[in-house]
Amino acid sequence: MTVSTHSSALTRRRFLKTAAACSMLTATSGVASRASWALDGDVPFAPPNDTIRQAREAALAVLQPRPLDIERGLDLHARSLVFESYGFAPNAATDGDRIREAIEAGASDAELSDLTEELPMIRAATSQREREEFVAAFRSSGVTCIFQNAGEESNDPLRLIKRLARFTYTTDMLRDVVFRATTPDEIVAAKAQQRMCLYMTGNGVPLVQQWHSVRDELALIRVFHQLGIRMMHVTYNRRNPLGDGCGEATDGGLSDFGRAAIAEMNRVGVIVDVAHSGWRTSLEAAQASQQPMVASHTTAAALHHHIRAKPDEVIRAICDTGGLVGICCISGFLGGAGHIGTLLDHIDYIVKKFGIEHVAIGTDRAYESQYAREERSKIPARPARSGPPRWEALWPPGSLDGRSDPSLAWTNWPLFTVGLVQRGYSDDDIQKILGGNILRVARDVWDSRQ
Repeated sequence: MTVSTHSSALTRRRFLKTAAACSMLTATSGVASRASWALDGDVPFAPPNDTIRQAREAALAVLQPRPLDIERGLDLHARSLVFESYGFAPNAATDGDRIREAIEAGASDAELSDLTEELPMIRAATSQREREEFVAAFRSSGVTCIFQNAGEESNDPLRLIKRLARFTYTTDMLRDVVFRATTPDEIVAAKAQQRMCLYMTGNGVPLVQQWHSVRDELALIRVFHQLGIRMMHVTYNRRNPLGDGCGEATDGGLSDFGRAAIAEMNRVGVIVDVAHSGWRTSLEAAQASQQPMVASHTTAAALHHHIRAKPDEVIRAICDTGGLVGICCISGFLGGAGHIGTLLDHIDYIVKKFGIEHVAIGTDRAYESQYAREERSKIPARPARSGPPRWEALWPPGSLDGRSDPSLAWTNWPLFTVGLVQRGYSDDDIQKILGGNILRVARDVWDSRQ
């Protein structure tokens, strides 16, 4: 999993300079000085703006790394294939003028909602400023591949395909630097070529919803696989025909139809993901799957009880398939201090309890363009409209409580590696966590397809 290239390898002198700079912590506040990442432009992962720099300082203040930890961590990060088990490509700023024009032209609420979602997904392909921002943020993270959220939380094929279309368009337009990977080998090639890529997860299982027969109803799994989807959620938070989501109080488990859907995903070569499924549904899905499966962005319930966490019994069942759990960067799901140290605590727990082969990082976080606020300010104020919550958004009271800690910012991936170095992991084991484990699962499921 290590790819050595002349351009990615740093000299010892540069790393020592990096280490010395990053260890400059103010004695009075314990927060890293703003000069700590003011490095040469050719040093990998150097933050291109204050937003990323401040997030780095927040993480450094928690980690308090030694210079040698930083040196080893950044060198390892530069050499490693970093494959996120679930996340989002950097979000571009919206086009405030375009939304204003749409409002003035009398666009409906549905049209405005669609435009508001679409623009941050595609403007890296249509705006030179946002393209530069997108590439700079991606490069500063050191991430090679993201298992990209490319489907709205739904089972409606038309809703699911819109987000896939938008990211397909963006990667088509930016293919010289970031492309849509369709096989695990392409992800490995991306690292060797110093490119970035997205591997698509569709979130929901697309259903025909005509209910003629089980076989007919599941026919679109194959079609979406042909469109590039490589992973699907069994459920989102609410109950669907496959099983109960994590927000349902009953947690009724997997339906017979859900078992048929998992069998078809196994057959076609789509990874089964139970990140948002209820505990019983997740357990029964793992018992049903004949291929490695995942909870792509979750936490350990043993450390913090939450509907989006997984208890040991469920994690063990997932591991028994040859799969893994990806630890997310949502403070409220992690519990405790909810910072980068808490993330590392959850990783430590999975490794010690279930083995190094069964953990990854799926941040469930996105970088937002530094120009986002400027563009939003161009949009005229509109009367507040209160409507019913989205069908899939079943979040019980308190389940979304908790701040978003800046130390867990998506662009802090290099410091996740530094933190793993501090925890005493070997280089080989760190590379498994950073991307080797999810790549193995992707390979196993891809190779098993019929």
